[in-house]
Amino acid sequence: MKKGKVIILGSGPNRIGQGIEFDYACVHCVWALKEEGYEAIMVNCNPETVSTDYDTSDKLFFEPIVYEDVVNIIESEQPVGVVVQFGGQTPLKLAVPLQNAGINILGTSPESIDIAEDRERFRELIIKLGLKQPESGIARSKEEAILTAEKIGYPVLVRPSYVLGGRAMRLVYDTAELLEYIEEAVYVSEDKPLLIDRFLEDAVELDVDAVADGEDVLVGAVMEHIEEAGIHSGDSATCIPPYTLPDEIIYEVKRQTRELAKALDVRGLMNVQYAVKDNEIYVIEVNPRASRTVPFVSKAIGYPLAKIASKIIIGKKLREIIPEVFEIKEPHPASDFRDKNFKRYSIKEVVFPWNRFPEVDPLLGPEMKSTGEVMGIDEDFGMAFWKAQAAAGSILPTEGIVFISVADKDKPYVVEIAKKLVDMGFTIYATEGTHKYLSEKGIPSTRVSKLSEERPNVVDRIRNGEIKIVINTPSGKRERSDAYFIRRAAVEHKVPYFTTIRAAKAAVEAINSYKNKQFTVNPLQDIFG
Repeated sequence: MKKGKVIILGSGPNRIGQGIEFDYACVHCVWALKEEGYEAIMVNCNPETVSTDYDTSDKLFFEPIVYEDVVNIIESEQPVGVVVQFGGQTPLKLAVPLQNAGINILGTSPESIDIAEDRERFRELIIKLGLKQPESGIARSKEEAILTAEKIGYPVLVRPSYVLGGRAMRLVYDTAELLEYIEEAVYVSEDKPLLIDRFLEDAVELDVDAVADGEDVLVGAVMEHIEEAGIHSGDSATCIPPYTLPDEIIYEVKRQTRELAKALDVRGLMNVQYAVKDNEIYVIEVNPRASRTVPFVSKAIGYPLAKIASKIIIGKKLREIIPEVFEIKEPHPASDFRDKNFKRYSIKEVVFPWNRFPEVDPLLGPEMKSTGEVMGIDEDFGMAFWKAQAAAGSILPTEGIVFISVADKDKPYVVEIAKKLVDMGFTIYATEGTHKYLSEKGIPSTRVSKLSEERPNVVDRIRNGEIKIVINTPSGKRERSDAYFIRRAAVEHKVPYFTTIRAAKAAVEAINSYKNKQFTVNPLQDIFG
C-alpha cells in the first residue's frame, strides 16, 4: 500500500548553460520516494533526460513546467505534496504561486525561498545574522541604474532579477558599457528591476552544498573555484577540498552556512556562494534548492545528497538517514575535508560547446555557457587537475611552445607561471607588452606579431601547430580584439587555453605532476569501498 503520491517538478527543456545536474537530482528524488513507499510522479518535458524515461518514475507527465499545466496535473492526481527544489530555477519560480493556490510544497517553505530570492529581504537577513555582502543596489530605470552603478563603483555585475544560469548577466566597466547593456540585453522597469553588485576583483569564489532538516545541517563540501570570482559557478573548475585558503576561513564558511540554513529553516538542499577577499568572507547568494554541483559533491564525498534531501522533505531526519555521520565528533569527514585522514582532491571541470558555435568568444564570464562536466580525483592536486582536463578533452602537453599574452593587471602574477614553464623545458612566445615585461624580470621569451602586424602572427602559429598552450587573460572591455581571434583559433585547433591566472597556475602544477609523479586510474567504487 502506497503512502500517497508525490509530484516532482523537473527542470524543463535543456538549454545552453544547463547540464544534466538537475535531472540527476530529480531521479535520485524519485528513487528515494519509492524506497519510502510513495508513488513518485514526474513532470518534465525534456526527451534527453533520465527523469523522462518510461521506467524511472511511477508515472510521467511530459508537460511544460508552467503554472497552468502543473495545476491541472495536481488537480488530477491529488498528491500529498509537490517537490520544487530539484529542478533548478524553473520550478522554484512556481513555489509561491502554487502555495497561494492551496497546494502543499514539500521541503523548504515558499516563504524561505522568497527571502533568498528577493534581494531586499535577503539583505535584511544578512544584516540580522551579522554577515557581509558586496555592496549592491536595485535599479528600476535607466537613470537609476547609472546612479546606482556610480555610487557602488565600477566594475559592477549587472543582471535582471530571477535569472536562470546567469542569463543576461554581465560585468561592466563604465557608464557607456552599462547603457549599451541596458539597450541590448534587458528591459528595465518597476516590475523588472536590474540588480547591480560591486564586483570583487581578485577574490576567491567558493560554493557550498549543504542539506538540512530543520535541526541539523550537513555541510556536504566547500568547493574552491579555480577561476576568479565573477565567472558563473557552473562554468568554473572547482576543487574539493579548497586548495589555497587557510583552515580558519573554511571553518568560518561552514559556520556561516549552518547559520543561513537555520535562519531560512531549510528542509532539503541548499547552495551558498561566497567570495573571499583579503580574508573577508562575503555572501554572494543563497539558493534553497539543488545546485549544479550536487552530483559532483555526492561522488566526491560518498554521500548521495539529493537522495538524503528527498527523505528529509517527507519528514525524516539526518540522524535517522545517516546515523554514522553523527557518531563522529564534529566536524565529521563529510563536512571537513581537511581532516588528517582525508587523502584526495576531487576536481570538477566543465565541458563547453565552443566548437559548435564558430562566432562565439570562448571567454568565461557571469553568464553560464557550459553543457556538461567531468571530474578528476587524485591524492595530488596537480594530477587531479590533469585528469579533469583530460576528461574534458584537453590533454596538457609536456613540452613545446607556450603563448602568453595577459592584461596589465595580470603581468605581475604571470611571472611565476612563465618561470615554472621555462624550468620545465617549455619555450615562451609572447606579444610585445608581455614579452617586454617578462624580459625585465629575466625570463626568456620570443616576441610574436599581433594580428595587425607582419605575418606569421600568433594566430598563424596556432593554426600551424607551433603553439601547444595559450595563456590569454582579457583586458576587461568586451570587444572583438586580437584576443578573441587567438581564443577562437585555440578552440578550433584543440590547443589548451586558459583565460585566468588561477587556471593557468593550476595547469602548470598539473603538467609538473604529470611529468614527475605516477599516473594512476582507480574506479570510483574503490574509493568508498
